[in-house]
Amino acid sequence: MTDTTQHTPPGGRPRSSADAIKRPVLSGPHLARRYRTERIFKGLGLGAIMVAALILFILVGSIVSKGYSAFWQSYVHIDITFEREDFTDETGTITEESLARADYFTLIRGTLDELFPEAASDRQLRRKLYGIISPNADLALRHQVEADPEAYIGKTVPVWIKLSDDIDSVVKGYIDRNQPEDRRRVGNVELSWYDSFHKEGQIESFFNVDLFTHGDSREPEEAGILGALVGSILTLAVTLALSFPVGVMAAVYLEEFAPKNRWTDLIEVNINNLAAVPSIVFGLLGLAMFLNFFGLPRSAPLVGGMVLALITLPTIIIAARSALKAVPPSIREAALGIGASPLQTVTHHVLPLAMPGIMTGTIIGMAQALGETAPLLMIGMVAFIVDIPQGFTDPATVLPVQVYIWADSPERAFTERTSAAIMVLLGVLMLMNALAVILRKRFERRW
Repeated sequence: MTDTTQHTPPGGRPRSSADAIKRPVLSGPHLARRYRTERIFKGLGLGAIMVAALILFILVGSIVSKGYSAFWQSYVHIDITFEREDFTDETGTITEESLARADYFTLIRGTLDELFPEAASDRQLRRKLYGIISPNADLALRHQVEADPEAYIGKTVPVWIKLSDDIDSVVKGYIDRNQPEDRRRVGNVELSWYDSFHKEGQIESFFNVDLFTHGDSREPEEAGILGALVGSILTLAVTLALSFPVGVMAAVYLEEFAPKNRWTDLIEVNINNLAAVPSIVFGLLGLAMFLNFFGLPRSAPLVGGMVLALITLPTIIIAARSALKAVPPSIREAALGIGASPLQTVTHHVLPLAMPGIMTGTIIGMAQALGETAPLLMIGMVAFIVDIPQGFTDPATVLPVQVYIWADSPERAFTERTSAAIMVLLGVLMLMNALAVILRKRFERRW
C-alpha cells in the first residue's frame, strides 16, 4: 500500500513521505557551473592522455631514429686472389688444419696495398689503410673459404669485406666531413680512400645479420645481442621455474586455507611491502646470500634467475590472490556440497577458473624481471661476455645490462647499437604484454 501519512514539520505545512525524499533540482547558474566543471575535468583528462602519448611518441621516435641504422652494415667489394700454396700443408694438400692456419688478413691487406700503392711505403699510412676495414674481417673471410674451398682457392674472387665502425659512420652520415680534420675520427686520407671506393660503386650496405648472431665485442661493427638474448632467456627460465609454483602455492594457501588472524595479516602486509622494495636491495641480498654464503658462480643465469624470482614473487602472489577472489563462492559451495574436499575443490574447480588471471599476472611479472638491471649488476652480470652461454652456470649477461654496457662506450657506433638493443628489448616486452592481454581475453569468464 502507498503510504499517505501526512508529516507536519514544526512551524510548517503538512507534507507526505514522497515529498520528503525529493531532491532539489539545480537550475540556472548552479547547473551551468556543474556542467562547466565536468567539461574542465574531461578536458584535463584528455589533455593528460595527449601529453603522455606525445612524450611516448617522442621517446620511441628518438630511440628509433638513433637505432634503426644499426640494423644495416656497410661492406666494400674487392677482388682477392687466393693462391693455392697459401692454403696447403707441407705435402701440398688442402686440409681443414691448413685452411685454419692460412693468413687471411695478409690476403686482404695485400689487395688494399695493390689498390693504394701510395700507402705501401709509409707505415702510418698503412695502419690507416688497414683501419678502414673491420679488425675481424679475416675471420669472416676464413669462414667463407672453409665453407666452400673450391670456390675460392686458386682463383681471384670478388669478396664483400666489412668496413670499420668509423667508415661505416661515414657511410651513414654520422660524421660531418665539413668539420676540421682534428675534430673528426676519420682523417682526410681515409675519406679519400672511401671516396675512391664509393666512386667505383664498391660500397654497399646490407642487413646486419651479425647483430643477431654474434655476442658482445670490443669492435662495434662486430658486436651483437645474441649472448645477452640467450642470457635473458636462461635467466627468465630460472625465474619462472622458481617464482611461479611458489607464488601460486602461497596465494592458494593465503586465500583458501590460511586462518584469518594477526599472523596472516602480517604476512599479507609484508608481501605488499616487498612489491615496493627497490630492486637493488634484492641484488644486495643475492650478493650476500647466493654468492658469498652459498658460493654459487658469479655472473651466472642461475643466480640472476634466483634474484629476479625474489623480485617477481610479490607480483605473482598478489595477482594470483586477485584471480582466486574473482572466482564466485558458489563454485566452492557447489563442489563442497557434492562431497569434494577443500583441497579437491581448490585443485579441480577454483584453480582452473583462476588460471587465466594467474597466467596474466605471471607474464607481467616476467616482463618486469626482463627489464631489471640494478640487481643483476650487484651479482656481476655486468661483465664483458663474448661467448654465447651454453648453460645456467656459464658466465652471461642480459639485454638491459648489455644496453648499460654499450651506453657507457665512447664509440659512435655503440650509440646506435644501444638504441637497437633497446628496440629489441621493447619489442620483447610488448610481445609479453600482448600475450598477457590475449590470454586474459581468451580465457576470461564473466560471472
